[in-house]
Order: sequence, then C-alpha cells, then structure tokens
Amino acid sequence: MALTKVIGSGVQGIANASNATFLTATSAEGVTLAGTLAVTGVHTIGNNAVATSEGGAVTMSAIQGLAKQWSRVSGAGMSVSDSFNTSSVTDSATGKAAPVFTSAMSATTYNTVFGGDDKQDGGGVFVVNIDDAVTQATTGYGFSIKKQTASAVALADLNQNGSSTVFGDLA
Repeated sequence: MALTKVIGSGVQGIANASNATFLTATSAEGVTLAGTLAVTGVHTIGNNAVATSEGGAVTMSAIQGLAKQWSRVSGAGMSVSDSFNTSSVTDSATGKAAPVFTSAMSATTYNTVFGGDDKQDGGGVFVVNIDDAVTQATTGYGFSIKKQTASAVALADLNQNGSSTVFGDLA
C-alpha cells in the first residue's frame, strides 16, 4: 500500500498519487502508525525518543538507557578484542587498563559496569573501577583486574579478559 500525505485540499506535492511511496510530516503535524514499521537505511532519532515498557504502563528515554561505551580487552598490552566508542585502551600498570573514549562524556559522574574471566584456569576475576594512575574523566577511566586472591594480575600471564561498559550522558 502506498503512503500519501493528505491535506484538506487533497494529496500534497504528488503528481500521481498511485505511485506515492513516501510520507513527509513536520513535527507539528505528528504521525501515528499502527502495526509494524519496517525501516531501512540510516535514521536519526532525537534525544527525546521514548520507549514504552513491556507492560505499557511507563515510558523511558531511549537515549538515556543506551550504553555509551564498552570494550573488551585481553592479553599483553591490553589488546582490544572488541569495542564501541573506544579510541584506545592503555595498559597503565600490571592488571590495570584505561579505556579512552572516541566521543567524550558530558561529566565525570557516569556509571561503569565491569566483568572479567580467566581463560587459563577458569578462576573468578574481579574488575573494579579503581586505578590510582587513571581517574574517571570525561575522556575515559581506569580499572583494575584482580584474581580472587585480590592481588593485581597481568593479563598476559593469566590469559584474562576484562570488559567494561559505560552508561551516562555524552557531551
């Protein structure tokens, strides 16, 4: 079915309404769509986009709830195996990593979430947002990777992985 924009005087800006395949509306006009909307290509949503809860009772900001940065590092030199909004990860000391953002945060009060694993012996690994050499900044943060013994460990020695994710507001 073709989409058309209908105004009081008829179809606007379309010479042949049977061939219409697009709809343009201003924010003042508003649009309500029912059913499933299939979207292709790149589309930008504003910072006021909201998502309705699964139960339909509440809404929340779609932008606020997105992870703004994440990275997974492993081995010697804190090599980055995968990441988002991460320009680099510095090996700041034994068992310590310092991710640097591609796009900065608006303030230093963002939330960081950490995880880790030891592929060598399957032991538990603690990852914490404590690195005396790197304080949490709008451009990045530091974290330490420790075994259950609570002593810092070198990733290269134990074949460990450290993962971190940031939630908050981008600049």
